[in-house]
Amino acid sequence: MDFFHGDLFTYLVLPLLIFLSRITDVTIGTIRIVMVAKGQKLIAPVLGFFEVLIWLIAISKIIENLDNWVCYVAYGLGFATGNYIGMLIEEKLAFGIVQIQIITGKDASLLIEKLKTSGFRITHHEAHGGIDQVSIIYSIIKRSEISKIVDIIRNYHPDTFYSFADVRYVNKEVHSEISPLHRWRKGK
Repeated sequence: MDFFHGDLFTYLVLPLLIFLSRITDVTIGTIRIVMVAKGQKLIAPVLGFFEVLIWLIAISKIIENLDNWVCYVAYGLGFATGNYIGMLIEEKLAFGIVQIQIITGKDASLLIEKLKTSGFRITHHEAHGGIDQVSIIYSIIKRSEISKIVDIIRNYHPDTFYSFADVRYVNKEVHSEISPLHRWRKGK
């Protein structure tokens, strides 16, 4: 019992626990915000429950130790670290789908063909750009496929402009043309 009232606990263990608590609750909060944005109605509230529960425990320890400035620093550092870790985890999860828009002033036929043979469903059309004719290519892809499509663009049209936008909902399943599901639906 004496350990919990000693300097080692007060100035090292307690701030470390607060730091770890903040990392955990802010990381959960970052992922929860993504789930809310993606319309995940079941996952987001569960994450929110644990986020607030952990936060309440951490803040109650801060209030119990108002004279301990080390706890304040640990709280702030935990918040910052939790944001960073939450963004890293969200990026690794690559949850959801995105729309890619590719605009190129060069002949896009080779790029279009490579995207199609790589399994990406695309829509493309010619348009008028600021100076010349441009080709605009659209596709809806899984976030986990971003690096694959970017590699194709860089290999076939390194100077091409492209952008990604989050998509919350599509009315059909997102999958590549060469997926087993697509072959099954086509009767191949």
